[in-house]
Amino acid sequence: MAVASTPTMETREEAWPALPFSEWKDTLATLHRYTQVLGKVRLALTPPENHWWNVSFRVTPRGLTTRMIPYARGAFQVDFDFLSSELRFETSQGAVRVMELEARPVAEFYRDVMAMLRSLGIDVRIWDHPVEIPDDTTPFSEDRVHSAYVPEQARRWWRALLQAQVILEEFRARFTGKCSPVQFFWGSFDLAVTRFGGRPAPERPGADAVTLEAYCEEVCSAGFWPGTQALGDAAFYCYAAPEPEGFSAARVHPSAARYDAAFKEFLLPYEAVRQADEPRAFLLDFLQSTYEACADRADWDREGLERPLILPESLKATRATEGATARE
Repeated sequence: MAVASTPTMETREEAWPALPFSEWKDTLATLHRYTQVLGKVRLALTPPENHWWNVSFRVTPRGLTTRMIPYARGAFQVDFDFLSSELRFETSQGAVRVMELEARPVAEFYRDVMAMLRSLGIDVRIWDHPVEIPDDTTPFSEDRVHSAYVPEQARRWWRALLQAQVILEEFRARFTGKCSPVQFFWGSFDLAVTRFGGRPAPERPGADAVTLEAYCEEVCSAGFWPGTQALGDAAFYCYAAPEPEGFSAARVHPSAARYDAAFKEFLLPYEAVRQADEPRAFLLDFLQSTYEACADRADWDREGLERPLILPESLKATRATEGATARE
């Protein structure tokens, strides 16, 4: 009997690939708009949740997913599969459709996605303009400028995103107060996890409804940027909102981290993380020290927000063994 070959786990270089912004910025720009098309479909069809958590995507072992979207008496889901370079549509009625992820104008991608949804009996209308992209208001239906898409570049970004997801999940598990999922926001095109201090935040004069809901409570948010024209190469970040006095001057770890006054965030270059002897510990040090800089200066009730989980002793032992094995 023939035995199917089993792919080995990624090497360190594969798991933490180089991600220079200058090389993949065109693919990034196109993919950003591709995700916004599906993100707006999710926005149109899901009930609003606090802090807009209903709109976000999740990282998967193959790419990104819209998660289940309710429709009529059933549901559907759309997945970006960066390993197969496919966009996969599935419904609760068992229908499956696949589109190739390839270089083509955003206008054609938008047209084909909406046609695919209609072929599945899903009739949805979205505001087809990009959001959170400075200086671009071109409707998706008219955008023939952004058409670059190199599958390997998208795949490398997703592998970096996957590593960020795993470590942000571990960081999230240390906090037992109110906390967001680790989620991908297609508007800003970043992966984020947000901790809440337990107090309402001062209202932001002149802020739009999205911002008012997102920042109606005191937060400390950390995440992963893929790189931007203003920021440069990919970086991990942490910011506090509202920012407590002294936060920007706090000493954080590791030494590669710095506070950027323009962005009002602590930044840690992705390249510094991937080159570290132990990327996981290196990044966790950054996440923990920047969180402490926020929580301590904002006088959060850390004892209450970081209470230990109530776990059976048998599970604690199992988890400790699994954690030691995973780090070896």
